Amino acid sequence: MNENMIELKDVWFSYAGDDEGQKLPPVIKGVTLDIKKGEFLAILGHNGSGKSTLTRLCNAMSVPDKGKVFVEGMDTADETLEYEIRSKVGVVMQNPDNQIVATIVEEDVAFGPENLGVAPQEIRARVDDALKRVGMYEYRGHEPHKLSGGQKQRVAIAGVVAMRTDCIILDEPTAMLDPIGRQEVMHTILELNQKLGITVVLITHYMNEAVLADRVAVMDNGSIILTGTPQEVFQKDDILRSVGLDTTQSAKLAAKLAAKGIRLPGSALTPADFIAAFKNYSGDHQ
Repeated sequence: MNENMIELKDVWFSYAGDDEGQKLPPVIKGVTLDIKKGEFLAILGHNGSGKSTLTRLCNAMSVPDKGKVFVEGMDTADETLEYEIRSKVGVVMQNPDNQIVATIVEEDVAFGPENLGVAPQEIRARVDDALKRVGMYEYRGHEPHKLSGGQKQRVAIAGVVAMRTDCIILDEPTAMLDPIGRQEVMHTILELNQKLGITVVLITHYMNEAVLADRVAVMDNGSIILTGTPQEVFQKDDILRSVGLDTTQSAKLAAKLAAKGIRLPGSALTPADFIAAFKNYSGDHQ
């Protein structure tokens, strides 16, 4: 049995130029990456690194110029499989206003399943379940444009959940949100991954979001230059700095303490990690 949700094998991709038949320089360059079923993968990189294009390649919105992309073993270049592939991999965009299409929350969440031809009674059950999963059930009769940014994004996520996709790709879903909205959305993402077993691919440039993932891939100039657990990746300070990325605030603080001779035990990538490590340090040196 194939344990991979998505497989990219030496993938190259260029967008079309203005002239017919013209191709622009490649934006994806020889990417090979396996995404496991049930995994939470964060993809880090600055704007222009190729992250969003990779998203399009993972659910057949674009197909490679060279190489192959497989979704649960299905070749994304096979046009006859396009519908099935997109029912397996859902995408949540950066701006929820671009994804919300209805004037009532529950009608918007129902839009995807309706397009899949799901029976009305099943749609009703799916909509209620999806809204409960993202903590938006009580807003089911509200108008989306009156919701906060974080609430809108959770409605957009509910729309993908209602389609019962096995994998959700989120393309910088918190980039336009305030800290509270970001926290709401990240809590929802973790719940979907940990409680429902949905494969999650999070495109982000926030270090404090990437540290919550099972695995991190770092992109630069169309290539993946680093992969590993958050602990492994964020130890590579020199590589991260070379592509304009940084480590987390908690790790920076731990590094400053270490420079003064206070070396905290264990990981200090997140605030919770830092507090736990600091408590252990204090306890060991009383």
